Amino acid sequence: METNQSYVMVALQLLGSLGLLIYGMRMMSEALQKMAGPQLRHILARMTTNRLTGMLTGTLVTCAVQSSSATTVMTVSFVSAGLLTLAQAISVIMGANIGTTLTAWIMSLGYNVDLTSVVYPAFLVGMVLIYKKRHRYVGDFLFGTAFLFLSLVMLSSAGKAMDLEHNKEVIAFFASFDTSSHFTILAFLAIGTLITCIVQSSAAVMAITILLCSTGVLPIYLGIALVMGENIGTTATANLVALGANTQARRAALAHLLFNVFGVIWVLIVFYPFVNMVCKLVGYNPAAGGQTQLLPVVLAMFHTCFNVINTAILIWFVPQMERAVCWLLPTKGERKEEEFRLQYIQSNLVQTPEIAVLQAQKETAAFGLRVGRMFGMVRQLFDDADGKQFEEQFSKIEHEEDLTDRMEIEIARYLEQVSDDHLSNETKQKIRQMMREISELESIGDACYKMARTLSRKGESGKQFTDHQNAQLQSMIELCDEALTQMNTVMHGHRSEHDIRESYRIENRINELRVRLKTENVESVNNHEYDYSVGTFYIDMVNELEKLGDYVVNVVEARFGK
Repeated sequence: METNQSYVMVALQLLGSLGLLIYGMRMMSEALQKMAGPQLRHILARMTTNRLTGMLTGTLVTCAVQSSSATTVMTVSFVSAGLLTLAQAISVIMGANIGTTLTAWIMSLGYNVDLTSVVYPAFLVGMVLIYKKRHRYVGDFLFGTAFLFLSLVMLSSAGKAMDLEHNKEVIAFFASFDTSSHFTILAFLAIGTLITCIVQSSAAVMAITILLCSTGVLPIYLGIALVMGENIGTTATANLVALGANTQARRAALAHLLFNVFGVIWVLIVFYPFVNMVCKLVGYNPAAGGQTQLLPVVLAMFHTCFNVINTAILIWFVPQMERAVCWLLPTKGERKEEEFRLQYIQSNLVQTPEIAVLQAQKETAAFGLRVGRMFGMVRQLFDDADGKQFEEQFSKIEHEEDLTDRMEIEIARYLEQVSDDHLSNETKQKIRQMMREISELESIGDACYKMARTLSRKGESGKQFTDHQNAQLQSMIELCDEALTQMNTVMHGHRSEHDIRESYRIENRINELRVRLKTENVESVNNHEYDYSVGTFYIDMVNELEKLGDYVVNVVEARFGK
């Protein structure tokens, strides 16, 4: 009875240690992403000039955030948003596979070095920094690191408590497998793949593999087979995320799977010579056995050699991989997306808040272009007031107004979803600015629709503007068009490249023209140059154009953080 209770306690310690490991890695990853903040966004936004720089970027970013899944999901979301080409994404994913090998080295360190002396000081310093707002992300990182190391210490002690190396049943179980048989290797590869797909954490499965190998009960060949399976299983995260995305995103996720499957195939062909070569690099002799303290290092070395060599081979075949995934996932028969669907934002791809903000900025800039096009439709409506296409053009503007309402709600909902996470101060400020921007952009859409309605009512009344009124309105429309063009230029560039005074100059000219036209209108009505109803339509147009100019300046000010 006592033996059973001890086994239960050890099993609970093992599961709790794995949970702590996953949590610690997640905490580390999120803290590093927050510390990197805008720099990480800019790196990922401009990450690739060629396949080599893309691969290096994927490696560095994954080493930084300690999660190949995070890097891969970011990459898939960038492809979905059209910020990266498929070829660029493939090279980044290859680099992510190299970067993730650092995790295995950290774990092997935890099984060979007593980390207890590091864990508790890290908790203490981390707690102090968390309460100091200025350095709280460094504190979060130290806490995550401490949790990671503590979990490795707990796993190591759980392994010793299990005393597997003296458990005859366990030793007999693993000894029953023929390590010289490729069938056995394939079976353990499949087990590693399945467990990783279920757990959704290759790090946790790697920790269990290292634990079993370090006790000496799991032969190194079977441990390496599990590691190969983990490489395939870890691709499930990106493929699941890409299910709701567009074809290009699904292709990027599929490329990740093909990359690892190809690597597993060629390693299986040369399995025993390759594993023996890795063991020789570490100084371990599989035939002699013993030296169990080297087995975690062997696993980490294999993981590194596998991904580095696989990348070195496939980096030259990125165009061929691109064609292969395009052939496997053709665009034929793809459902045409609804017009109001956001171009850059897909809520099922929200993973990293810092990256999500970049996508929201792209979507907000696209919103600016939409209201610019909508104003162009109003201008055509004004020029073609008596034309046969008036009703059709007016219906298009009505439809666009509905789309601007939907865009505001969708982007705001996305930003709210992102803001639920812990963010850097700069990112919080960017979200507040974008919230203001989308509100003002929607107001521009409302102003355009109100102008279209005014022109429609004027047409129904049978009234006409005088030549002088048409000329003055045309001047004001051109100024508003200039203001919108300037706004979109600012929104698509970096604020340091532009001068807000240009937007202020245009707004002042619009305001001066409105004051003059309102004064002229009163005089013209009093002098019976046109009747009061025509003057009302005229002033309604002038007022809406002036409001539109104000909304444009508000967008620019939000962009500049004013």
